[in-house]
This record gives sequence, C-alpha cells and structure tokens, in this order.
Amino acid sequence: MTDAFNYLSVLLSIIMGLAMTQVLKGFRGILLARTRVRIYWPSLIWAILLLTICVEIWWSQFGMRKLEVWTLPEFYAVLLQFVIAYMLAAIVLPDFSDRRAVDLREHYFSHIGWFFGLMIA
Repeated sequence: MTDAFNYLSVLLSIIMGLAMTQVLKGFRGILLARTRVRIYWPSLIWAILLLTICVEIWWSQFGMRKLEVWTLPEFYAVLLQFVIAYMLAAIVLPDFSDRRAVDLREHYFSHIGWFFGLMIA
C-alpha cells in the first residue's frame, strides 16, 4: 500500500519545497540588497530554524510510509502541518521585490503575532 504514500507524499514534498524556497529567497534578497537592509538577528535565527524545521518535517514524513490506510481527515491533519510550515516560511523574511530600504526588525515586529500564532498551531 506504499502507492498511497507515494501519491500523497508528492503534494507534501512540493509544499515543503516551496516553504524552503521562500526562506532561501529571503536570504537571497538579504544578500542582493545588503546595502539597504538593516539586519535583525532574531529574524535570521528564526529563518535558519525554519529551514531546519522544514527538513525535519519532511524527513519525518518518511516514517508514514508504513501507514497502510489513509483517510482524508488524517491526510488533512498532516497537510495542515505542511501548510503551517509554508506560511511561517512565507512571513519570516520580507519580500525584497522593490528598491526601498528593508528593516528586518520592523518586519519581525509587524508579523510577530501571526508568526508565533502559527508556530503554536
């Protein structure tokens, strides 16, 4: 019954790959815009921790390969963990698409409620 696991794990892996891409794009933005970025270490530490968390969530998914029966509510419970990880990754670092100065401290405190709310979830 590993076919069900293979089928379902594709969607989960895509979501986790997108989450990791969000964090890595943030680091790329910091690197490319370094002259106009005000660094705030807690943001960088959380971004690094999120990369680690994403890898650990993805790795732990492999343990579910022995599950023989998948129900939709069980899959939704697992999917929710991946979606929350993506949302955390999406807000941990700002978007660097425009040319204005970026203050990581300001970004951190403007999203702290959502960030830690999702972390608790």
